[in-house]
Amino acid sequence: MASLPRSLAPVLFFAVLSLYASVPSAASSDGFLDCLSAAIPKQLLYTQSSPSFTSVLVSSIRNPKFSTPGTVRPLCIVTPTNASHVQATVVCGRRHDVRIRVRSGGHDYEGLSYRSERPEVFAVVDMADFRSVRVDKAAATAWVDSGATIGELYYAIGKASKQLAFSAGLCPTIGVGGHFSGGGFGMLLRKYGAAIDSVLDATLVDANGRLLDRDSMGSDLFWAIRGGGSLSFGIVLSWKVKLVPVPATVTMFSVPKPVDQGAVDILTRWQDVAPALPEDLFIRVLVQKEVANFQSMFLGTCDALLPLMRSRFPELGMNRSHCKEMTWIQSVPYIYLGSSATVEDILNRTASTSSFNKATSDYVLQAIPKDAWTKIFAWLAMPNAGLMILDPYGAKISSFPEWVTPFPHRDGVLYNIQYMNFWSATTNGGGSNQARWLKDFYAFMEPYVSKNPRQAYVNYRDLDLGKNVIVGNVSSYQAGMVWGEKYYKGNFKRLAMVKGTVDPEDYFRNEQSIPPLVASQ
Repeated sequence: MASLPRSLAPVLFFAVLSLYASVPSAASSDGFLDCLSAAIPKQLLYTQSSPSFTSVLVSSIRNPKFSTPGTVRPLCIVTPTNASHVQATVVCGRRHDVRIRVRSGGHDYEGLSYRSERPEVFAVVDMADFRSVRVDKAAATAWVDSGATIGELYYAIGKASKQLAFSAGLCPTIGVGGHFSGGGFGMLLRKYGAAIDSVLDATLVDANGRLLDRDSMGSDLFWAIRGGGSLSFGIVLSWKVKLVPVPATVTMFSVPKPVDQGAVDILTRWQDVAPALPEDLFIRVLVQKEVANFQSMFLGTCDALLPLMRSRFPELGMNRSHCKEMTWIQSVPYIYLGSSATVEDILNRTASTSSFNKATSDYVLQAIPKDAWTKIFAWLAMPNAGLMILDPYGAKISSFPEWVTPFPHRDGVLYNIQYMNFWSATTNGGGSNQARWLKDFYAFMEPYVSKNPRQAYVNYRDLDLGKNVIVGNVSSYQAGMVWGEKYYKGNFKRLAMVKGTVDPEDYFRNEQSIPPLVASQ
């Protein structure tokens, strides 16, 4: 039987800090650090003068362009190991006017969990040591702390059972906290939906430093944290998730198709086929230069997959030689790390940080015509070009109403597009050519993707879609609509109203956090 999350274990809430509670203090960095020092063990607190400050700061920065000189750095980093440390940081921050940013894995595409685009004083709560995973095999549930990686969650599930899984992302070094807060989808999305569709409970520290669970936070706040983006409503410490059944054998395949072997025709056909396939079959496409690589997971054996592919997608030419049978947990390293990787490799929390990168996203509601795909491949063959990743929707992820969680990309979506480009620190032009290609390609794609709004996925965060504007010391709702309706469609207003209820002073904020909207507005 799994234990309750440690964040709900009996907590002695720092007696020293309570002495400060009735005596308001002047806002100052020194006062904030003194307040923290009174409540948190010194080995968990790294100030800018600490010898290990820089190494801790860069430990989970996944995009090195956000660790260059000139980046606004935090005043300090707190590495909590229990809920009271997080509560103390919030209470001290509110008292001394120091804001907080929170990171769990550092994969956020704009680095907003550890940097600011504004010259402001802020602290980082780094959840890397808050990473327990507790699996209850009999109940098919798990409690997972926000600082655990997806790889650590998957590994714990795989150790408990070869026929249980969880529907979340591909990259094993992604932190659970950020991933879940935006939706979280991967190769089981057509069978079981997004990660947030299987969240049963959560524990959270709110803007007043209170520790809440599903019952005490209320239905609106519980709705908001399941897809409403990271650090808008509080700091989620742990998540209770429903695990899902998988067969003892799954089949993987990867079939690359260059343009001169019919990639344009096959991709054109894929758009209609992939979202309509049986829910046990997921076929994504990575498109780079002049090659479309069709990558698949089938929840079953090769013998069962082959006739399905022959009848539904013969254009791909998939055959028995492409089949790789394995357990679900073995598929995790296989699809992301390669055929030589082991299950233990998904426990490695480090990720390559050698490449600078930029990304954005789209949703496709109507199949892109063949002649447009010819032009797309011409774009991808240009100097300084990036890549596209296409993830098909349909089946389970599309069966939920748009409003059931803040994540609205459901019925009617054929597939998601992620655009990415990469460069190194020594690239001529400092990456400007790669960034320009991405911007221009995104503009080219406008006629072929969703409209009014042009939808985007919040976990592929892009500040070029818009940024918050501070008016009267709170984020403007009107300015937030510019980017917010792209991520959340009609759910954005409800998210802002929840924010206006639980954090009306907008303490938890960043450049794309949900702005508060109060009922009188």
